[in-house]
This record gives sequence, structure tokens and C-alpha cells, in this order.
Amino acid sequence: MGDANDSTVKRKLGIPSLRNRSKEKVAKLKAKLPEMATEVQLKLVEQFPAFKDLGKANIDAVKEAHKATLAANENSQNHFYKAAQDQRDALQADLGRDDLSEAQRESLHDRFERNVGRVYEKDSESKLFHGVAMKLVAATGVTGLMLSLAFVGGKLAGASDGGSEESQ
Repeated sequence: MGDANDSTVKRKLGIPSLRNRSKEKVAKLKAKLPEMATEVQLKLVEQFPAFKDLGKANIDAVKEAHKATLAANENSQNHFYKAAQDQRDALQADLGRDDLSEAQRESLHDRFERNVGRVYEKDSESKLFHGVAMKLVAATGVTGLMLSLAFVGGKLAGASDGGSEESQ
């Protein structure tokens, strides 16, 4: 397929037009790029720099939004942890008093334990949030790449369909 042209590529991919493409077809198109004729490769490459810049800009925007979200989450966590620590300090001071009944001490210990439990829950919630956020960033990057490839394939299809009409 070293001298493959548009029609050979379409035939090998089993599609009537390069516009009829799925993710699998785009992946096949990408894999067959080295086997394509230079003219077909050039049509594809001519379109790619602009899409690379667009894809990079989109990924940069997602990164910035992700950083802002992480910063807001960290700020929220810090406020929660400070408030929880302040409450534990107050409970600790109350537990140090000599005039407390056994029931009052037990109540303070229960409140202390609930406080620690809430901190543990907040920490687990934060870890889950970070995991989901990272998956979202990764999925966005992959989606951007696939959209760029699909768009480039569409531009190539448009150029190839236009070229075949001109030759008829």
C-alpha cells in the first residue's frame, strides 16, 4: 500500500467516503498513514497544525479549570480542617476541667470522636474527588485527541471528495 491514494485508503477501510468513519476507522486511518501516498499524507498534515493548536488550547483550558477546582477544593478542606481542629482544641480544654461529671466527660469524648470521624470522612471524600477529577482530565484529553483526529479525517475526506469530483 506504499503508493496508496484516497480510493485505496477508502477501500482498505471498507468505507464509501472518508466522512463515513467511526473511532475504529479513524484509528485504522492513523495506523495506515505511513502506507499512504505522499500526496494523501500531505493533505492530512496540512490540516493538522491548526487542530494541534486548537487541541492544545482546549487541553490547556481544561488544565486551568482543573487547577482552579483543585485549589478551591483545597481551600474548602483547609477551612474544614481548621474548624475541626478548633473544635477539638476546645473539647480538649473542656476535658481538662476538674469539675466535670462522668456523663459530661463521656459526652465530650463522644463529640471528640464524632469530630475525628467527620475529618476522616472529609479526607476520604477529598481522595474520591481527586480520583474522579483526574479521570475527567484524562478523558477530556483523550476525547480532544479523538475529536482532532476525526476532524482531520473529515477535512481529508472533504479534500479527497472534492479531488475525485474534479477528476470526473
